Amino acid sequence: MLITQEKLIQVMIIAAILLLSLIGYFITIFIKQHRNISKWQEARIAAEIEILEQERARIALDLHDDIGVSLSAIKMKVAFLEPIIEAEQLQKKKAIHEMDETIQHFREIAYNLLPNTLVRKGFNAAVVEFIDKMDSQAIQINFNTLNFKLSSKDEINLFRVIQEIIHNTIKHSSATILDIDIKIESNELVINTKDNGIGFEYDDTNMHLNGIGLLSIQSRIAILNGKLTVITSIGKGVAFIIEIPLNNENNSKK
Repeated sequence: MLITQEKLIQVMIIAAILLLSLIGYFITIFIKQHRNISKWQEARIAAEIEILEQERARIALDLHDDIGVSLSAIKMKVAFLEPIIEAEQLQKKKAIHEMDETIQHFREIAYNLLPNTLVRKGFNAAVVEFIDKMDSQAIQINFNTLNFKLSSKDEINLFRVIQEIIHNTIKHSSATILDIDIKIESNELVINTKDNGIGFEYDDTNMHLNGIGLLSIQSRIAILNGKLTVITSIGKGVAFIIEIPLNNENNSKK
């Protein structure tokens, strides 16, 4: 039985449709699997960061309440000693001085682990305090913000983002000015940072090539359901644009 040309064309069209449908099915499955993997990776990173922050808070509390208090008590006991000879008096002064330095060092470690101001007064006060503590003569940091309210977890993540940007700018950019501006636009918290440093070659398709600091920033912004835009090139400085959606349940403007 001969197949007419018209029948052959119909068979070819049906075969093409079936093939396209099969390809479309596999593409859909691939996209769904990729999304599921991405969601799983984001959830894993979020869990790891949350555990990290919990450990930081625990260690900071231990340093402040246990070791810090113990060292202060030892210092008081030494201060009440009454040396007789001059050599003993010098040893007492030296011991008290060394304990003061050790106590201060522990306080700095505890602050870096979890700034007490962030817990007590919130994000804006913690950033201002952090900038003051940097006390860098080489760079001027301008911080302009407004009153807003985030959940405690979101404030910690956003603070770590700003902390990382400031650290990276001071360490790598050779900048003399860093501007940090925060505002609310269309129910989004928008953070713009810009320095006048040397810039770098940025590859948004391979974040690992740009350093661990940027990966940390990107991971925390992802946890905030935010968007990160990096604008930089050699000799043009670095600008970060961070957009974080606000909602009535977790985040709200005061």
